[in-house]
Amino acid sequence: MGGTFDPIHNGHLVAASEVAAALNLDEVLFVPTGQPWQKDGVTPTSDRYLMTEIATAANPRFKVSTIDIDRSGPTYTVDTLRDLKAAYPDAELFFITGADAVTAIAGWKDSEELWGLAQFVAVTRPGHQLDLPAAPEGAIQVLEIPALAISSTDIRERVSEGKPIWYLVPDGIVQFIAKHGLYGGVK
Repeated sequence: MGGTFDPIHNGHLVAASEVAAALNLDEVLFVPTGQPWQKDGVTPTSDRYLMTEIATAANPRFKVSTIDIDRSGPTYTVDTLRDLKAAYPDAELFFITGADAVTAIAGWKDSEELWGLAQFVAVTRPGHQLDLPAAPEGAIQVLEIPALAISSTDIRERVSEGKPIWYLVPDGIVQFIAKHGLYGGVK
């Protein structure tokens, strides 16, 4: 499961847990982006990595990888999947992403190669209509997860406005954000 995780929130965790259960995955590898090519002004990599470690620590099926953080330059999904394929040559890879991201795949770097590197799992809330991009038959699996209207953008805005984020993110993330004064919050 790749993402900026700025910050990681309960929606990410529920999606990962639901996909792991539905597809009987051995583990879910969370891969925080290093330098996201489509976003500017993200929180430092070290903070996003630590928040991802804190948020996933309690689930034995969840692991965090620094594969994108360790690579210099902009982070592209195709590079991530190539590196994971090389690191786990015998594994069947699934790329878990949100419905909004999967609709934009055609604009990603080397998008045609992506389909051969992993099975894509687009998570969506119940009842949401999804316009899938052109892809080979069976390349994208859609999985509805319990509706959680949580976004990292909203969490950052709430912190900057002094609003609570309890129960939108794990307790440790609330404390990490406060301790480090992230997103315009008070230290």
